[in-house]
Formats: sequence, C-alpha cells, structure tokens
Amino acid sequence: MLIAISSLDMTQQVTISFFEALIDFISVDDSAEQDEKANDYRVIYHQLMQQRSVKDLFESIGVPHTEVDVILVNDESVYFDHLVNTGDEIEVYPVHSNCLKNNHAGLSFIHCVPTDPVEYRFILDVHLGRLASYLRMLGFDVLYKNQCDDEELAQTSARQERILLTCDRLLLMRKIVKYGYFVRSRNIDEQLPEVVRRYQLQQKLRPFTRCMSCNGLTHPVDKSTIEHLLEPGTGKYYDEFYQCDSCQKVYWRGNHFDRMQSIIEKLRSLHT
Repeated sequence: MLIAISSLDMTQQVTISFFEALIDFISVDDSAEQDEKANDYRVIYHQLMQQRSVKDLFESIGVPHTEVDVILVNDESVYFDHLVNTGDEIEVYPVHSNCLKNNHAGLSFIHCVPTDPVEYRFILDVHLGRLASYLRMLGFDVLYKNQCDDEELAQTSARQERILLTCDRLLLMRKIVKYGYFVRSRNIDEQLPEVVRRYQLQQKLRPFTRCMSCNGLTHPVDKSTIEHLLEPGTGKYYDEFYQCDSCQKVYWRGNHFDRMQSIIEKLRSLHT
C-alpha cells in the first residue's frame, strides 16, 4: 500500500528509490515530491505493515523482478529474498544502469538478473505479433501464437529458457519467469530498437535466415524448383530465391528488401 508521506507512521516507513528505466512502472501520484531535476529516479515512501522480502515489496508497487538488476539496502547489495526492515533505505536499479556506476563507483554488486542465455531465443505475448515477425527477420528464434494464455507463455519461457517479451507486467511477476522484458512502446518502429538495445543484439543479427511467418530456417533454392509457386512477374524479374524448410514459403529480394536492409543497418549502429 502506498501512502502520502504526510500520513505515514514514521516508525514503519521504508524509502525506496527506483532508477532510470524502472521509473516507467511508477505512477507520478505514488512518488514523493523531489527535486524537479531528478529525472532519472523516483522515490516512494512505503508503510511496512509486515516483514516481507524486497522482491515482494517492489513487485507490490508494480515493478517486475525481471526488470531489476541491482538492489541496495542501506548501501549493501542484496538479492531478491532479503527481508526488509523498518527504516531501510532501498535503491533499485535496472540492467545497464549508468546511475549505479555514477552513484556507487568502485563497489561490487550482486546482480539479480541472470546472465543472458547463450542463444537469444524469444517467446512473445499475443499483442506483439509484428515484433515477432521482425525479430525473425533479424534471424532470431521466436515463438509466437495469436492465441496463447499467460500460463503457457510463462511455462514455455521457463522450460525452454526463452526470453519472454510482453506488454503485461503481471505476467513478468510470475515466479517461474527467469528471463523477461516489458516492452514499453506500442509502436513497432520503436519496439524493435528497444529490444535490440536492451539485449545488446546489434552484432548478433543474422538477417533473412528465418521465416517471418512460421519461424523455420530458410535456405537458398534454385529458381527452377520453385518457379511453379511464383507469380509470373516475380519469376520474370527475380532470380535469387530462398525457401522456408518448414512451411515452404518462398522469399526473394523484392521492393521490400531495401527497406528492411535500411532497418537492419540502423539497428546495427544503435548505441547501447
């Protein structure tokens, strides 16, 4: 429960500062008054009614554990299961935090976010169909179904160690979800660079090696073997073709290719 600072029982108060990307989960009405220049953090004063873990505390405020990398309690680095006590001052930092480096230079930390999987494989919720297609276009193994409930998404993510991309923060709060990210933007032109930057995928792209429709691998194919599948104009003007091993869909470097190539080059040049 979040309470305005003026009504708090000060003997039960804890102070929680959320930094950078974690601010996205904090309502303006929930955060305490602070310096107008403090654009990279928000402070919440919380009344601790019972002892609880720091993970339980920040998730009750709305911040999924998959978004949290480093937690400091009274300047000591702790893990999710650390029990919070009255009077604690807590700092919560996201992955790739510049504020953490600036505020606590030279210290060593416990990193709560697990090391990324060796192979970047994803599973996306039902709201991210276009993002799924574009990630496949970049060469990533992406599971997506336009009808899939939260339980299946969470279980598959955990069982196959896939990164769960979703627009549902409650889904990311499920205990079994180890790898996950809350996609902020609802614009596909912004979603793709957002995910590439979060997982630093700039140099891991393998464009056009997967089928955008079914996620199967593609391979070069001789024109003569698939010519019967082509529209007359396509067969006349193009000679280089690729086919999906799974669904047999045929691809070629048509007018869309230059646009996709431009997208790929911009993604490769993104700053982390």
